Amino acid sequence: MSLQALEAVELTEGQFNQISELVKRLCGINLHDGKKELVKARLSKRLRSLNMRSFNQYLEFIASENGPAEVAAMLDAVSTNLTFFFRESGHLDYLRDHILPSLSRTEKKIRIWSAGCSSGEEPYSIGMTLCDALKDIGLWDAKILATDLSTRVLSACRQGVYAQERFRQTPSRLIGEYFECIQPRPPRQYRVGPALRRLVTFARLNLMENWPMKGPFDVIFCRNVMIYFDKPTQARLVERFYDILAKGGILMIGHSESLTGVKHRFQYVQPTIYKKL
Repeated sequence: MSLQALEAVELTEGQFNQISELVKRLCGINLHDGKKELVKARLSKRLRSLNMRSFNQYLEFIASENGPAEVAAMLDAVSTNLTFFFRESGHLDYLRDHILPSLSRTEKKIRIWSAGCSSGEEPYSIGMTLCDALKDIGLWDAKILATDLSTRVLSACRQGVYAQERFRQTPSRLIGEYFECIQPRPPRQYRVGPALRRLVTFARLNLMENWPMKGPFDVIFCRNVMIYFDKPTQARLVERFYDILAKGGILMIGHSESLTGVKHRFQYVQPTIYKKL
């Protein structure tokens, strides 16, 4: 199917509503009207790869017995966004300056969950913060769980290869210490080194489904994820975060997010940072 033909494929309001309802039911993401063109652009690529000529044909396919694998690909397509290392770095400063000093220096144990880790920059940034702040990190039982809905981005996480543009807020000292430059000529590319790989475990997880891990976590990063959910879904998720955190544990959300209007048990610490009592 040609690009010109794809551009002519129409996504009707009814088709968009069907897709939106399916995505909401499966993973909680709320695709409002302003997302229609994004959905059309991203799923048009799926039509091209499947050699389909209409969204009706696509909807019939994902409803068929052969559809489950494509449903996963559809969720990948509509849920992934670009990010970079040390995004919203104030949270990492708070981790370094307030959370790490409060932990037991005798037990030397920390558990962190990056919920909605996208392409891996967030958990690897957390890992760099831990390694840089805890000079005896090798003596710690430190683990970062990084989960996402998208199998495609998780594959990229595990490969751990990033373009230079993803490091625009990363100190050059940290790049040199924790990454290997595998393509020295521009555009440069870097591979995650073993110190960070040892800390981070990646896994696919739909936040709306049962969670296999038991916790408790000392910190949960769930940033720029809940903006896709409506208030009732946010409230249910925040309650589950509260239950799986250790006493005194911290929840960090994105700077474009707020728990205003969401019933919860957390103590407000500062904008986007909340503590379990």
